[in-house]
Amino acid sequence: MNSENFLDRIGITSKISWGFLGVLIFMMGDGLELAFISPYLVDQGLSVTHVSALVTGYGIMIAVASWFSGVLIDMFGARKVMLWGLIAYIVGHSAFVGFGVSNLDYIIMLPTYMMRGIGYPLFAYGFLVWITYRTPQKRLGKAVGWFWFVFSGGMNVLGAGFSKWAVEHLGYINTLWSSIFWVLLGALFALVFNRDKLERVSTSKGIDQVKELARGITIVIREPKVGVAGIVRVINQAAQYAFPVFLPTYLAAYGIPTTTWLGIWSAIFLSNIAFNLIFGVVGDKLGWRNTIMWIGGVGCGVFTLLLYYTPQIIGGNLTVMTIVGILWGACLAGYVPISALVPSLVKEEKGAAMSILNLGAGLCVFVGPAIVTVFYGLVGAVGVTWILSGLYFASTIMMIWVKLPNNAKTLDDIGKSEAVVAD
Repeated sequence: MNSENFLDRIGITSKISWGFLGVLIFMMGDGLELAFISPYLVDQGLSVTHVSALVTGYGIMIAVASWFSGVLIDMFGARKVMLWGLIAYIVGHSAFVGFGVSNLDYIIMLPTYMMRGIGYPLFAYGFLVWITYRTPQKRLGKAVGWFWFVFSGGMNVLGAGFSKWAVEHLGYINTLWSSIFWVLLGALFALVFNRDKLERVSTSKGIDQVKELARGITIVIREPKVGVAGIVRVINQAAQYAFPVFLPTYLAAYGIPTTTWLGIWSAIFLSNIAFNLIFGVVGDKLGWRNTIMWIGGVGCGVFTLLLYYTPQIIGGNLTVMTIVGILWGACLAGYVPISALVPSLVKEEKGAAMSILNLGAGLCVFVGPAIVTVFYGLVGAVGVTWILSGLYFASTIMMIWVKLPNNAKTLDDIGKSEAVVAD
């Protein structure tokens, strides 16, 4: 058994295996400030409104960069687009920390933090498109499962864990500066050690390149199923960004303080990254669409409600709440096969299709909080929870129309069915 074959069998495409490690380390650097930047800036004197606007602007740029990442890969090649993401991150982050945060200059902080937001979508989602081009369809579910494992593991686990240590020993500003080391190290693995080349697919120039870029929008007209899948992708993580806004306050009324809630939240995402791998494999076996519909849609719909109602039924029982949270985190991973399904809906415009999916991933960042902002005053915590749950059930219904050719479960099934016809 050689190393390359082993990696291929477990779903890590050996040809670009260094890239997976690179994304893990890059996202660790990118995500290390997420847990502390907002309260730190408020403690330094910024208003909550200013910090909220800062995060919103950051989220907008993430969504825009996510949207066009796939098409840019087709136009310019993967390595070049990922390098652009690295440069945008380093320049934006250096100016944000060196001139904005250090001097508490909001006029500098806002545009530089927004520039920083361009970085990880071009780098990480650029590599996701690279995966879809280099991985055999029969193993694509496993491969995207590994991608989301390293993406979430870097941002939500390693980044948060390192920042907890670094803030205590290095201080806030030095911790922020340290992220540049990590993103450069990640880029070293993904762009230097990774010797594979994914060159540009498009040969367009000039005005034709603008038309190519527009494919990241117009593909939803030519391929409506891609647009529906993009909406499902938004729903996938909407509650992930909505719950932290109101659920800790609700749980506190049942004897679960915020510190305990943070422990539950950590358990949720440890479960999530583990099941990103599991449901990548399950999706290849049982069908990508089936996994998304029943584990993702129905599972998240049920456990979203249980996160709200469990305290009312059993009180502030930490063990039960943690179990419910772990199961909810696992069901979130049920949507992982959508990254294999969507590029497989089209024959040639895989980059454009992934752009829509990546846009959905970016929109999650502020769609979730927006739901809380709009509806919380009208229907309270219970109403917002039912809205989020209803969206998950709605995503199950939407997926009825997102079918592969010949109603196959995966593209491997299409190959089998075509072989039978040929015989």
